[in-house]
Amino acid sequence: MSKPILIVGSGLAGITVAREFLKLAPDQDVLIVTADDGGFYSKPSLSTALAAGKQPAQLMLTPADVLARQTGVRILPHVRVERIDTAAAAIDTSAGRLEYERLVLATGARQIRLPLSGDGVADILAVNSLDDYAEFRRKLEGCRAVAIIGAGLIGCEFANDLRRGGYEVAVHDVAPRLLARLLPPRASAFLQARLEEEGVQFRFCSELAAVHREDGGYRLTDRAGASTRADLVLSAVGLAPAMELAQAAGIATRRGIVVDRLLRTSAPGVFALGDCAEVEGHLLPYVQPIMLAARALARTLAGTPTAVAYPAMPVTVKTPACAAVLCPPPQGRSGTWQESVGPQGARAVHCCGDGGETLGFALLGDAAGERQQLAAQLPAWL
Repeated sequence: MSKPILIVGSGLAGITVAREFLKLAPDQDVLIVTADDGGFYSKPSLSTALAAGKQPAQLMLTPADVLARQTGVRILPHVRVERIDTAAAAIDTSAGRLEYERLVLATGARQIRLPLSGDGVADILAVNSLDDYAEFRRKLEGCRAVAIIGAGLIGCEFANDLRRGGYEVAVHDVAPRLLARLLPPRASAFLQARLEEEGVQFRFCSELAAVHREDGGYRLTDRAGASTRADLVLSAVGLAPAMELAQAAGIATRRGIVVDRLLRTSAPGVFALGDCAEVEGHLLPYVQPIMLAARALARTLAGTPTAVAYPAMPVTVKTPACAAVLCPPPQGRSGTWQESVGPQGARAVHCCGDGGETLGFALLGDAAGERQQLAAQLPAWL
């Protein structure tokens, strides 16, 4: 029997590659190895499911056995990859050694953990999978006040969702404002005001130092000595590419696993995509670039080398309190923000020089309707 195309990871990237490849080469052997159960679900829905009244089990779109029947892919669930042996074209796993014809790394990203002290640190939750979300929902039972660490995209989405679910929410961030890396000041203030109208509290310039258990809940203390109490603490400070396996195997990494536009790593026969991959300097942990990369890689694996291309791809922030669409400028391109803010919306356009090329935008509230018009003016990211 020929060696399979072996995919490590059963998230959106890994499963989409398998699906798209098997459409092109239905007789080929594809094996997905995953530490999870191998089912397919939408990770972006995790930060909006509470207010929608959906239980964790309802978020599973395609169980592993159904996925296998539908596509023909083989899935090894609950198996951990321990080592990649590029010389032997094999991986060592908790279920034994597996050889491959070609290897696809779709290992995703892991939650960043802040260096905090205190006996409550081990209890801080982070939601990066459906299993994580199920634990989060279990721990929410009986809680009233939730502290969120991080006022970025995911932090804001969870804050809005929890408030609409009836919880008290306080968001802590070391930055002076929310979405500080993606939004200019006035647009950031507009979104903050809409979320505050929902009842979300923000504590900016708050560098947390410790989390201690206290009376069935937690005491959060910052480096200035200020403290607050919460029944549950959720970390949403960001993601870091999961590239430890690649690094241990001697595969080139920088901010992520380094790949070219064909998604080839530095090791022969080894590819990478998704949250773990740095595509010619770009780290893009969003759905659309993952889908584009997966389709391109499927064609490459099927014998038609296809370079991935990234057009400008607006990102929707799932905050029902305020419609928000962001499209950051391409990496390495700089300019200035031109902002206009009214009572019902905020519009910010990132331009190169006075009256120059439009590079990106942020549209909030009623201004979100300009998404398509502005996106058509933007240069490709890659």
